[in-house]
Amino acid sequence: MGASLLGVVTPFCSCSAVPLFIGFVEAGIPLGVTFSFLIAAPMINEVALVLLFGLFGWKTALLYMGTGLAIAIFSGYVIGRLRVERWVEPWVYEIRSAGGAVSDESLSFSDRIDAGYQAVRDIVSKVWLYVLAGIAVGAAAHGYVPEDFMAGIMGKSAWWSVPVSVLIGVPLYSNAAGIIPVVQVLLEKGASLGTALAFMMAVIGLSLPEVVILRKVLRPQLIATFIGVVAAGIMAVGFLFNAIF
Repeated sequence: MGASLLGVVTPFCSCSAVPLFIGFVEAGIPLGVTFSFLIAAPMINEVALVLLFGLFGWKTALLYMGTGLAIAIFSGYVIGRLRVERWVEPWVYEIRSAGGAVSDESLSFSDRIDAGYQAVRDIVSKVWLYVLAGIAVGAAAHGYVPEDFMAGIMGKSAWWSVPVSVLIGVPLYSNAAGIIPVVQVLLEKGASLGTALAFMMAVIGLSLPEVVILRKVLRPQLIATFIGVVAAGIMAVGFLFNAIF
């Protein structure tokens, strides 16, 4: 839960949260905890909550925060219980093993700076191509949302509107500040609140650029598990909002 709360107060989008995620994994923090942070940071940061409060009121903002935290905590717990460390790329643990060769107690402040600098160089040298690829994908997809098409499938009458909206939202990319005004337009065109918020969560919490960057650190099996667990939680939130509002 602490990792999820840390994600709330760190204003990172999904791509900028990935380097911290890599550092957490490299430092030996359990995968379930690191995934809780990776999910919470882009999905329920303070920018999203302030905008939701201003546009939809405090009840919607608080319920969004609560359900977003629930997704982050539940997903982290499930991933932690699955024991998926074998699906982390070996080089991540090799860096950790190399860094653990010297006792922390024997390091001076300058030694710690040098060790940190070397760790950053090691990580960046291995992921920079994937980071650039993620940035390129994000730049191409950033802010692109087919509003008229999405509004047409986001009504309450069709049960499949929530899962379809989540599937469409995953390849797109935006931060909270960019997607919330789009959600407002979708609602004005007749979309249901739960479906629109599920779409928003998928866009900012499960983006294609994030997946591209994570691929250097995680194997496809773990990425698929991550997407599947989080997407299931997002769909549950969408159905819940549609039932309440």
